[in-house]
Amino acid sequence: MKAQGEDMSTDALAAFLSAYRRPDGVPDELLGPDGQVRPVWSAFMQRLARINPEDMATRMSRGDQYLRDAGVFYRRYAPAEASDRDWPLSHMPVLIAEAEWHEIAAGLTQRADLLEAVLADLYGDNRLVAEGHLPPPLVAQNADWLRPLVGVRPRSGHFLHFVAFDIGRGPEGQWWVLSDRTQAPSGAGFALENRIATARVYSGLYDNANVTRLAGFFRAFRDALMGLRASESSRVGILTPGPMNDTYFEHAYIARYLGFMLLEGEDLVVDSGRLMVRTVDGLKPISVLWRRLDASWADPLELNEGSRLGTPGLVGALRNGSVTMVNALGAGVLEARAFLAFLPKLSRVLLDEPLRMPNIATWWCGGAKERAYVQANARGMTISGAYSTGLAFELEDMLPQDLGAEALAARIAHDGPRLVGQEQVQLSTTPAFVDGRLQPRPMSLRVFLARTASGWQVMPGGFARIGLSDASTGLAMQKGGLVSDVWVIGARRAQSETMLPRAAETVDRNQPGALPSRAADNLFWLGRYVERTEHMLRILRAYHARLAETANPEAPLPAAIATYLAGLGVDPDEPIPDALMGALSAANSSAGHVRDRFSVDGSAALSELMETTRGLIGKVAPGDDAARAMGRLLRQVSGFSGLVQDNMYRFNGWRFLSIGRALERAANMTGSLLAFSDPDAAEGALDLVIEIGDSAMSHRRRYSVSTDRGTVLDLLALDGLNPRSVLFQLEEIRQHLQFLPGNAPHRRLSGLQRSVLRAHTDLSLQNPEDVDGDFLARLSTEILSVSENLTHAYLR
Repeated sequence: MKAQGEDMSTDALAAFLSAYRRPDGVPDELLGPDGQVRPVWSAFMQRLARINPEDMATRMSRGDQYLRDAGVFYRRYAPAEASDRDWPLSHMPVLIAEAEWHEIAAGLTQRADLLEAVLADLYGDNRLVAEGHLPPPLVAQNADWLRPLVGVRPRSGHFLHFVAFDIGRGPEGQWWVLSDRTQAPSGAGFALENRIATARVYSGLYDNANVTRLAGFFRAFRDALMGLRASESSRVGILTPGPMNDTYFEHAYIARYLGFMLLEGEDLVVDSGRLMVRTVDGLKPISVLWRRLDASWADPLELNEGSRLGTPGLVGALRNGSVTMVNALGAGVLEARAFLAFLPKLSRVLLDEPLRMPNIATWWCGGAKERAYVQANARGMTISGAYSTGLAFELEDMLPQDLGAEALAARIAHDGPRLVGQEQVQLSTTPAFVDGRLQPRPMSLRVFLARTASGWQVMPGGFARIGLSDASTGLAMQKGGLVSDVWVIGARRAQSETMLPRAAETVDRNQPGALPSRAADNLFWLGRYVERTEHMLRILRAYHARLAETANPEAPLPAAIATYLAGLGVDPDEPIPDALMGALSAANSSAGHVRDRFSVDGSAALSELMETTRGLIGKVAPGDDAARAMGRLLRQVSGFSGLVQDNMYRFNGWRFLSIGRALERAANMTGSLLAFSDPDAAEGALDLVIEIGDSAMSHRRRYSVSTDRGTVLDLLALDGLNPRSVLFQLEEIRQHLQFLPGNAPHRRLSGLQRSVLRAHTDLSLQNPEDVDGDFLARLSTEILSVSENLTHAYLR
C-alpha cells in the first residue's frame, strides 16, 4: 500500500505530464514504450512536479541571467549580417543512466581508436587505399586531406587528442553515430556553461540528483596537454580564428578555465623551425597548440595561401617535430560523411573487432570522378551529393535489398542532381519546456573524448541539441535550435571535482611574463578608448550644462567648447554623437580580443555602458537633459574603472591597460589646457577646465585665491598628487615601465624610457607662469612620442 506522500507525488507528476505525448513510432527519453516515466528520470521529475509555474519561471530567469552576466553568446550568421545572440538554453536537462553511459563511452572510445588508426594509415603507409579497403577518390578528392602532411608523424605519436561524436537514438532505441568530429570540435566549453546555468535553475535538485561532475574531465585533459610540452619553459596555447568566429566565446572561456594562452595566427612565428609566440618579453616557445580553426587555414605558406588566420611555416614546424598539434593538421579528412560507409569494415581490418556503436548506415556509390552518398536507416533512405549518369557501384552488396544498384543508377540518371527517396532520420525525443509546458522535441548529443596519459577519457555528459519542432530538423543553433545540459545519473552521490590542485599536490604558479604582444596592444588601446570616452562625456556634459544656462550655442564659452569638440571629431549638435559611440565600440572591440585576460564583470560593465548609451540615442534633448545623461554615463564609466582597478591582477596586462589610460588622460588634459587656459580664452574657461579635470573641490582646498590661470596650471599640469594632472599621469607611466620587460635598473635607458623621462622632467621643471601655449604644444608632441615608442618597443 502506498504512503500518502507517495500518492501525492504520483498525482502531482501525472498532472505535470498530462500534456506530454510521445510521438508514435519514435523513442522518447522520458517515457518508455509503456508510457511510464523511465527510472532514471523518476526522482527528478517527481521533485520538478512539485515546483509551481511561477517558481519555475523565476528559476529559468535565474539561469538566463547567469548566462547574460557571464557574457555567453553565439554568433548567428544571416544573409544580411552576423549578430551576437543570447545563448539558446533549453532549461530541461537530458538525463542518462550511468550504466547506459558506460556503454556509450565504450563504443565511442573504440571508435576514437579506430579513427586514430585510419589517420595514421592515410598519412603514413596508405595501406587502406592500396589494398582496396578505401576508394582512392574518397581520400584524394577530399579537400581536408592535406598532401603536405603526408609522412609527417606527430611529435606526440598521436593524430587525435580531442574528438567529438554526434550521436542519436534511432527508432529501435539503439544509439547511432551521426557524425565524427575530428577537425576542431566545438562545444566543450559551452557544455560547462550549460551545466552552471542549469544547476542554478535546479538549485536544490541538482545536488541531490547524483549528477556526475565535469571538472575531472577537463582537469585530466589539461594535465595531459601540460605533459606533452617539450620542456617546462615552453607553453600550451589555444589557436583561435579570432573574435568573428561563431564559437569565439568558447575559445576564450576554455583558455581562461584551463589557464592556457589564447592565440591568433599573428601571435605566432616560426623561428629556426620552432614555433614561437610573440610576447612583450620577446619570442617564447610554444610546444603544444590546441587548434580551434580548420586546418587548411593554419599555414598560408603551404596550405591555403589566402589565409590571414594562420602562421606561415607552421607545417614546417610540425615536420621539425617542435610542436604537438591538437588535433593534427589533416585530421578533418575523416569528417567526410562518406567515410561512415567504410568504418564497419575498417574496424575489422584495423582492430579485428566489430563496431560497438554503429553509425547511421551509409553507402558509397562513387566512381573515380563521380560520387553519391546514400544514407539509410530502419525507416528510409537518403541519397545526396553530386551524381551523374554512369555511376560505378563498387559496393553493390551494401545497397538496400529493396533497391538494387541498376535501379538506383536509373533513378539517378533520370532525376539528375536531386535528392532521391529522401526521408529524414527520426531521432528520439526528450522533454523541453514549450510555452511553460513540457513537450517532446528531437534530440542529438555531442559527446567529447580527450586523450590522457591513461588513454581516452569521455566527458560524463555533453552537449545536447534540441529541435524546435517535432521533426528531426532545425537542431543546429544557426537554424534556431536549442541546447541543453546532459546529466549522467549515478547510483550514489557524485564525487565533487574541481580544477584546483589536490591536497597532496604542490601549488605552482604559472610562468609570468607570457603576454602576447597582440593582447598587450588590445589592453593598451582598451585603456585609451575608455579614457577617451570619459573625456568626451565630461566635455559634452559641460557643453550641455552651459547650453542649458544660456540657451545660446553662439555664446563665447559654448562656442569655444563646440570648437574643441569638433577638433575631437565630435558633433556638438548631436546629444549622443557618433564619435562617442565609435569610442565605445572600439573599447568593446579591444576587450573582445582579450576575453581570456579580462574579467567577466569588466566585460559586462563595458557592454552595459554600450547598451545604455545606445539606448539614449534619439531620446535625449540638448541642454539639461543631455547633461544629466552624460552624468549617468560617467558614473558607469567610473564603475568600469573601479572594477579594473580592484580586480585585475597586477601584472603586465594590467600595466599596459593602465599605461593606455594614463597616456590618454595626459594627452587629453594637455589638450584641454591648451584650449581653455589661454589668456584670451572665453570668460569661464578656467572654471570649465577645472570641471573637465574633476578637480573643483581640490582647487578650493588648495588655493585661497579665486581661480586664475596660475592655479589651474599648477593643479592640472604640475601637481604630482592630483590624479587628474599631467605630471601625475607621466609619473604613473614611468612607474609602470620599471616593471615591463627590458627595463631593469642596471640596463641603459630604452627609447621609451627616455621619451617618458624627457616629458616628465620638462614638466617638473616648470613654474605655472612658464607654462604657455608653446610649452603645452611641445608637451603634447612629447606625449605622442611616448605612444609611438611604446608601440615600437612592445606592440609590433
